[in-house]
Amino acid sequence: MKIINAKVFTPAFTFTDKDICVLHEKFSADSLDNCVVDANGLYAIPGLIDIHFHGAVGCDFMDGTKESLRSIAAYEASVGVTSICPATMTMSREDILKACTNARDFSPDVKCSSLVGINMEGPFVSPHKAGAQNPVFVMKPDPEFFRKAQALSGNKIKLLAVAPDTENALDVIAMLKNEVLCSIAHTCCDYDTAARAIAAGAVHLTHLYNAMPPLHHREPGPIGAGADAKWCEAEIICDGIHVHPAAVRAAFRLFGEDRMILISDSMMACGLEDGVYTLGGQKVTVTDRKALLDNGTLAGSATNLFSCLKIAVRDMGIPFETAVRCATYNPARSIKVLDTVGTIENGKQADLLLLDENLDLKAVLLRGKWLFKEIL
Repeated sequence: MKIINAKVFTPAFTFTDKDICVLHEKFSADSLDNCVVDANGLYAIPGLIDIHFHGAVGCDFMDGTKESLRSIAAYEASVGVTSICPATMTMSREDILKACTNARDFSPDVKCSSLVGINMEGPFVSPHKAGAQNPVFVMKPDPEFFRKAQALSGNKIKLLAVAPDTENALDVIAMLKNEVLCSIAHTCCDYDTAARAIAAGAVHLTHLYNAMPPLHHREPGPIGAGADAKWCEAEIICDGIHVHPAAVRAAFRLFGEDRMILISDSMMACGLEDGVYTLGGQKVTVTDRKALLDNGTLAGSATNLFSCLKIAVRDMGIPFETAVRCATYNPARSIKVLDTVGTIENGKQADLLLLDENLDLKAVLLRGKWLFKEIL
């Protein structure tokens, strides 16, 4: 297959006019559409990668069933998210282990995104900054429980959330830093504690600004510590609800485009109408894309990653090239799957999107086959 006349997002993180020959080593020439696609006036970007989300279309990763995971993966692919790394919630040990086991042997069909990892967001969080995590099931950091979950997942856990202010957290981070990417999350920690956690190996911040102390000029907290550590990266939810556009722009100035990662943090209401849903066993009411617990706490988002990218560019002033990088290359590098996905390059998985000048999605190429081609 050859795609011509597209404006292509290259590994140098710029757009250039060039043709693309798509042939992944896993596919023979006969298995690909034998055609030339004229993408004149369209952008060609890598398939998006969401490394932090919980569910969509009425399903949750914590359901722990093949049917739910397949429904989630099919929805994500349909909106241009071709690689997924769904997240656990703070629930019972049995539920967490069931979800991890369920992911172990997941094999996507032709309409499903590739499952490239698991984000273990719960249960090692602070009960004082639980957010939508259920405080009833909060656990102190336990390396053996993580290792059990990791073994049951087939080593798919790529991210592990840890609140540095919890018991033995810094020791556990140091112990696990070579086994998983540890992330500062759902924490009340101050600057010094966060800096020690980063030094111990927690070089990732889960959904920046949310479920952590704010950046204050006398108490800079984990945001200040992460910004100071040039090797620390940060996720951010650009749904227009979780973080004010000015704060999003400030985060990009603090961390730089090479350290920012766009995520959706979406829950099961994503892709559905307003209504009452659940997250981590707790009731969530969704109105105009805002998902709230009964106590008013934000409970994930109802916005997919592709929409977050558009909001970041259109409404928040983030350059298109930057937003694309932060939803493709950066997350792939973060969870160490950049050798397979994250850029449009020879030898990588053939996942790419075609967008028009309004950033509307016009086509999805998923593992070398067109999932849909709206206007081509």
